[in-house]
Amino acid sequence: MSIRDPHDVVEVEAVPHPGGVTFLVEGEVGDVPTGSENLAMRAGETVMLRAGRSGHGVRMTLRKKIPAGAGLGGGSADAAAAMGAVRRMLELELSDAEMLEIGAELGSDVPFCLTGGAAWIRGRGELLEPVDLPAGLPYLVAIPPFRLSTPAVYAAWDELGGPRTRRRVPAFGPVAALLPELSNDLEPAAEAVEPRLVEFRETLERLVGVPALLAGSGSAYVVPVPDDKVGRIDAVAKKVRRALKVTVATSQTVNQGVRLSSG
Repeated sequence: MSIRDPHDVVEVEAVPHPGGVTFLVEGEVGDVPTGSENLAMRAGETVMLRAGRSGHGVRMTLRKKIPAGAGLGGGSADAAAAMGAVRRMLELELSDAEMLEIGAELGSDVPFCLTGGAAWIRGRGELLEPVDLPAGLPYLVAIPPFRLSTPAVYAAWDELGGPRTRRRVPAFGPVAALLPELSNDLEPAAEAVEPRLVEFRETLERLVGVPALLAGSGSAYVVPVPDDKVGRIDAVAKKVRRALKVTVATSQTVNQGVRLSSG
């Protein structure tokens, strides 16, 4: 599912020179690549090259609010936003199918971020089956003060023999009709890499009163908000911020992955 917050902003501007993508990162820059190894910059350059427009100049500014190493898919979302923005600004003749193909080459999560909303995802991430879920479903996102390396978590999962988590998080509202319980089999591996996750999660769950789900490979946790707590979601978020002294976002589901606008 796509959620609204936290979110990054990718700004693109056509420039007469130099050719290619000139790239700048601002905001939550810790552990974020700032050059050609950044997925957003690579995405912009790739769509220009694929459309035969690599000689054009683009200035791209990535304003980060999604921290790296939190499991929230910020890098993939940035790549999808860069692809969409450059295609629109330069009027590139690339179909949606071609964009999905390019996205899959860049990263497993990029195709979903291009479409967004809710979907069953299979294969490496390139096989998407849309799911009908309404926008506006409430969630809390709590981000610990430490980060996790995705390759390290997957390596630990392999070393542990591919464990399955025993924890199940109840779904609420329309999500429960599709999947009554939520789980993340990467959680045991993430906890092996970073044992502090256990104490963080247990404290978070005690404060909010409902179970929390690890986001991706971590370190952030997402908390589905039941109907009886929706009216107090801001107060609960404030309570968690004060107690844990961490970033907590009140969020909700959205029906698209990236939103393009002209400034």
